[in-house]
Amino acid sequence: MRAAVLEAPNTPLQVKDLVQDEPQYGEVRVKMGAAGICASDHHIMEGTAAFPLPSVLGHEGAGTVEEVGPGVTSLKPGDRCILSFVTPCGQCPTCRGGQPQLCDLHQATGSRLLDGTVRLHDDAGREIYQMGKLGVFGEHVVTAQQACFPIPDQVPMEVAALIGCSVTTGVGAVINQPTARAGMTVAVIGAGGVGLNAIQGAKMLNASKIIAVDIHDHKLEFARKFGATDTVNARNVNAAAAVVELSNGGVDFAFDTFGSDVTANQVFESLGKGGTGVIVGLAPTEAVGSFDLVDMVRKQKTMVGSYYGSASPHRTFEVLVDAYVSGRIEIDHIVQRRYPLDEINEAFEALERGEDGRGVIVYD
Repeated sequence: MRAAVLEAPNTPLQVKDLVQDEPQYGEVRVKMGAAGICASDHHIMEGTAAFPLPSVLGHEGAGTVEEVGPGVTSLKPGDRCILSFVTPCGQCPTCRGGQPQLCDLHQATGSRLLDGTVRLHDDAGREIYQMGKLGVFGEHVVTAQQACFPIPDQVPMEVAALIGCSVTTGVGAVINQPTARAGMTVAVIGAGGVGLNAIQGAKMLNASKIIAVDIHDHKLEFARKFGATDTVNARNVNAAAAVVELSNGGVDFAFDTFGSDVTANQVFESLGKGGTGVIVGLAPTEAVGSFDLVDMVRKQKTMVGSYYGSASPHRTFEVLVDAYVSGRIEIDHIVQRRYPLDEINEAFEALERGEDGRGVIVYD
């Protein structure tokens, strides 16, 4: 099969032929339908996120089951599926404690499948890793059955792919916060793919004010189409001060969907009394945030992390598929650019330029 392989940081992805092993016990082979172009992949390409190489990148995708291995009971050939970039084992203390998005075995095995082995090799026999145990920048994926979430036919592959990461990460970070409520005021720092969906999550919960913050006017205008009621260009003003002014003293919730020490501090400073800051975007390795601890205590501010929507990905997938089918969430128009696999480097160049919405790789 053909796949886009990253050999080393700060080099282009190389589309090449790879050898793919058969599905093992509990695994399936999925023919890819669509794959999203996400900043998390770009962090690895830039070397700002630690990751074993060489690897097939891509973790936001959807496809159709082609083949099932022994022991597969939940899927059959022909099933159309969203792919989860966390493969929960279901048996570790974290999974049993109700947080499968933080599965211990998934984290321990990293870019290998749950049994600690790989399914991809090049012509020289080298092991090729799969990002998130997926590697959706390849024509086919062999992965565990529990990474696959079946979907109805009315959900297009491009939409399903985005639910696999950006929609679940953004919407889930909002709707799965235990203290989120109708009428809350919200700021979202970063109006990329995840940020647009955090905005949609706030809209789903009937937030009274949703302030989008970015450094590009065109992205802020685009964010209004998904529910932003106000916008702040952080290139022109002090973003936190502007949010505090717009919300009459600070917001109830602020979400950092970009991921950096600067944006994390903006989140903290945007909060009002009793407010909660949620760090969603992955910052570069070794990045450290610093907050005014006196302000945190006296205003009872809370800072939390949110990984993959703060809950079971499959549970959030279910909610989002239902919301899409019933017309309560907009996903189609987040997709603004489509590319064949051979143009994947051009797709990431558009991401670097900060173009609106999401680009996707579309497979035949």
